[in-house]
Amino acid sequence: MNPLFERALNVNRREFFGRSACGLGTAALASLLARDGLGETNRGGADQLGGQPGLPHVQARAKHIIYLFQNGAPTHVDLYDYKPKLKQLHGQPVPESYLGEKRFSTMTGNPKGKLMLSEVEPFRQRGNSGAWVSDFLPHIAEVADDLCFVKSMHTDAVNHAPAISFFVSGAQIPGRPTLGAWLSYGLGCETESLPAFVVMTSVSKGTSCGQIFYDFYWGSGFLPSKFQGVKFRGSIEPVLYLNNPDGLSRNMKRGLLDDIAKINEQKAHDFGDPEILTRISQYEMAYRMQASVPELTDLSGETKATLEMYGPDAVNSGTFAYNCLMARRLVERGVRTVQVMHAGWDQHNSLTTELYNQCRDTDQPSAALVRDLKQRGLLEDTLVIWGGEFGRTPFIQGDINNRPRWGRDHHPYAFTIWMAGGGIKAGVSYGESDDLGINVASNGVHVHDFQATVMNLLGIDHERLTYKFQGRYFRLTDIHGRVVSEVLA
Repeated sequence: MNPLFERALNVNRREFFGRSACGLGTAALASLLARDGLGETNRGGADQLGGQPGLPHVQARAKHIIYLFQNGAPTHVDLYDYKPKLKQLHGQPVPESYLGEKRFSTMTGNPKGKLMLSEVEPFRQRGNSGAWVSDFLPHIAEVADDLCFVKSMHTDAVNHAPAISFFVSGAQIPGRPTLGAWLSYGLGCETESLPAFVVMTSVSKGTSCGQIFYDFYWGSGFLPSKFQGVKFRGSIEPVLYLNNPDGLSRNMKRGLLDDIAKINEQKAHDFGDPEILTRISQYEMAYRMQASVPELTDLSGETKATLEMYGPDAVNSGTFAYNCLMARRLVERGVRTVQVMHAGWDQHNSLTTELYNQCRDTDQPSAALVRDLKQRGLLEDTLVIWGGEFGRTPFIQGDINNRPRWGRDHHPYAFTIWMAGGGIKAGVSYGESDDLGINVASNGVHVHDFQATVMNLLGIDHERLTYKFQGRYFRLTDIHGRVVSEVLA
């Protein structure tokens, strides 16, 4: 048989469509890369790498974001949302008029007849703002005048993984790009030596209510995978396989990467697959991180006072305190988004035991991060967020006569988060829950409103940053969301 005809007969479906990327496909590749933010050109000014043309849409108040995500859902009525009426009704059945047709987790089921539970520790008004903060959090209480408490948050999800996914990606079902991925895609990064989006996780030692950290909490969804978060592990080697094998010098590695890049560039030309470009960029990022990560994790330059401010665990990799300190060091070096996730807040039967541990492990480092950023002049353009995926029920889960086993179930209908810096008003509380902390009473803030506000602070109109996937233009806030302008400085 003629070799040319034999070759044509042997072309499989994958290769046919791959080869079809040549010709007109290749001619269109450059414009596609520019449109989808895959080129390496500078689009955002002298100090910004990558990003989409036309951004920022509005004046940015923040350049960086540190999201202290408290997996498991902190109890708002024990930490931030003081409700004197809870004490009055302690031990009495929850008033049915507050419940309506609300859905709770299967652990609660029908909430009718559940008993109200007052706060575990006393609340006090703090600072000049008079914000109510529990004695559980004495360090956060000291920086209350730098914080904006949003006490009218509400969400659609009632279980952990869907609720966390909803907060970070705008959808309860995994597969959408997360906030950090959207910001990397839209705004690019300020540094070539570290990723635009870094994630760190921790859990309190000995906790019985830790949550699983799923990779989709920092995924890029249908965006090219170069925009997904890079997870730094809690060990002396935060990024696996970053070091060269024995016998391979840095110059040898450089030559090897150059040769691999040439092969990948040819494949990108032949097939037009954007993931090939991701592969090239990630190889290069890993090479640069071989120098930047050891410097990043070297804490010898930190003063004794700074380390003491974050607490005794600040020098122990993998702890929440260490991750908070690293978050400050990362934004100092130009990282756009740092997502610090800490698990263990799921106190279904451990309010009087493990809630103390969680607050001990997170209170001092959270406050220290705000102080540290402020004293270095970084808080002005760094948005700090503290909060979980929902709140916890003002009524008890368990036997009210068995105090060591008191607990609260999931509560999506009203809860509290706080923000600081990055263009947010300081020393204010926005929104209210009702007098039992069950429902939003005024100025409700939905998850999509929160996302729209965060994007606005970073200069993005949440309705205009979109990505076409499967024939539809998607955005972080789906088809919802309003900017909560009342909390903007």
